[in-house]
Amino acid sequence: MDLLIVTGMSGAGKSAVVDALEDLGYFCADNLPPAIIPTIAQFVNKTDNSQKIATVTDIRVGEKMFNEFSNVLKNLDDMDYSYKLLFVDASDDVLVRRYKETRRKHPLLDKCDGSLEAAIAMEREKLLNYKIKSDYIIDTSKSSVSECKQRVNELFLDDPDSALSIRCMSFGFKYGIPSDADLVFDVRCLPNPFYVPSMKYRTGLEKDVSDYVMNSEHSVNVLSKLNDLIDYMVPLYIEEGKSQLVIAIGCTGGRHRSVCFAEKIRENLLSLGYNVSVKHRDIEK
Repeated sequence: MDLLIVTGMSGAGKSAVVDALEDLGYFCADNLPPAIIPTIAQFVNKTDNSQKIATVTDIRVGEKMFNEFSNVLKNLDDMDYSYKLLFVDASDDVLVRRYKETRRKHPLLDKCDGSLEAAIAMEREKLLNYKIKSDYIIDTSKSSVSECKQRVNELFLDDPDSALSIRCMSFGFKYGIPSDADLVFDVRCLPNPFYVPSMKYRTGLEKDVSDYVMNSEHSVNVLSKLNDLIDYMVPLYIEEGKSQLVIAIGCTGGRHRSVCFAEKIRENLLSLGYNVSVKHRDIEK
């Protein structure tokens, strides 16, 4: 039985993640000082039952106590305790908007002379190493509460240790590269249905639009080479012990070419028996 440790940016949606975990049967303890985590980890590793436990620790506990988090994780590793780290993130502009809408106070606001932007930047710097170390990343920048819950379900509904969880994501470069992407591929060099009047406002989920994209030797070759590369790399990620892999495919607007390629890469990975989901981030824009 593993312990799930949740951390991340203030305002990124950890509460929504915890609610979703509780719905999956996790016992969740929120806003814990890091120093308490080893005691919980010791209990988890001595317990031979199916209870799933998640703890949440972040900057809300205070800088002094949160600064112990790095040593706590190192000690857990040294003692060979089993745990997974989930990082919940969102872009700076989204965090600023959420704080202004809710009128909540950022934990580091006083330390930054009342500047919300500076407080977010300071927190992001403090959390950078934990994001790099994390086993899972959930970016809620463009997600509703229901989409956040769906993402938690994808990662934790089944045993997260049984296999690598792969997400194929289409996106539009004009709306920004997904911050949680591990692999990013650009298909803007391929035929664009946007310039065909009958297809302009349709999507790559429709067969004739997908057929238009793939009715090109270049598209066929690019897809073949991408599948070969991904097929080669996925086992390496599994061997490395990675729990989550986000493959992002981008075109200009995220409606046509990237959607088509995300679906086809997903189909190939499914045929190989991998645990794969798909998200079309910008398809409605």
